[in-house]
Amino acid sequence: MIIEMKPDSTLADLGRVISAVETLGFTPRPHHGPQRTVIGVMDAGARDLEGVGDLAGVARITPLAGKSKLVSRDFRPESSVVKVGKVQIGGPGFVVMAGPCAVESHDQLLGTARHIRSAGAHVLRGGAFKPRTSPYSFQGMKEEGLRLLAAARQETGLPVITEVIAPDLVPLVCRYVDILQIGARNMQNYALLEAVGKVRTPVLLKRGLMSTIEEMLLAAEYIMSNGNDQVMLCERGIRTFERATRNTLDLSAIPVIKQQSHLPVIIDPSHAVGVREFVEPMALAAAAAGADGIIVEVHPDPAQAVSDGPQSLTFPGFTGLMERLAGVAAAVGRPLASTA
Repeated sequence: MIIEMKPDSTLADLGRVISAVETLGFTPRPHHGPQRTVIGVMDAGARDLEGVGDLAGVARITPLAGKSKLVSRDFRPESSVVKVGKVQIGGPGFVVMAGPCAVESHDQLLGTARHIRSAGAHVLRGGAFKPRTSPYSFQGMKEEGLRLLAAARQETGLPVITEVIAPDLVPLVCRYVDILQIGARNMQNYALLEAVGKVRTPVLLKRGLMSTIEEMLLAAEYIMSNGNDQVMLCERGIRTFERATRNTLDLSAIPVIKQQSHLPVIIDPSHAVGVREFVEPMALAAAAAGADGIIVEVHPDPAQAVSDGPQSLTFPGFTGLMERLAGVAAAVGRPLASTA
């Protein structure tokens, strides 16, 4: 249910309504938007809130349609902006996250961080824990990789994002990075979603390999229902019968999600296509289609990468992408975000 407050309601009115909801045994989730103030009560029905509508300052109580509640535009009509340091994801500027699939060494990561910063990227990505299809593949440098990410941030000023793969690792990863990534394989790992929902570190939630948009929104609901509203959604391609690319990039997900949810949308063209030559066209298409940003893989020597070399951009390739991306983003009224 949504309790909508009157435009002239006071903070005292809001406090009394919140207190009344808590007294009834429910969890109030207030949101102060530019046009209205509402209180979401996701686990209550109309009869449960009898009497609350009579309190001073309450305009009306209405049900929330659909399965997802906190992520929906019915709850929050305006688009959310996730702030990570000076970077605003979902704001007026288009954001680029870039870096290697896996952290391999100090020189590899720092060299990449320096280059992407000089080319205009906003966030450094790098995997420290790598959930791989084969147990014999490189599994990541783990905490040492986290230390290297923190060191790269210290030198370059770039905020960092990395994947967290288990609930018990959330506190450790939060000590080192600025954004937690939930990978496609873990989109429906509900214990992990609840764990990242209990911290305040922003979360990038990737769509599962064979998941619907509705299922991704409900996964985001798990995070937000546990208290963390700093959530971004990532379309990274879904598994279809097509074999020409690694996955099939669903660009139509951008307008669909934008219509249904207020959360920022990031596109991962690297994992979507799996072929270096196809990454740039899909990145440009993502900007044209209304995405809030992209996350791409960049490596100083892709042929020697321990993972995802075939889809990783070279340094010159990333520089060229940023130059052309600036033009496309500006053409659709979404220039690259400022790095100042």
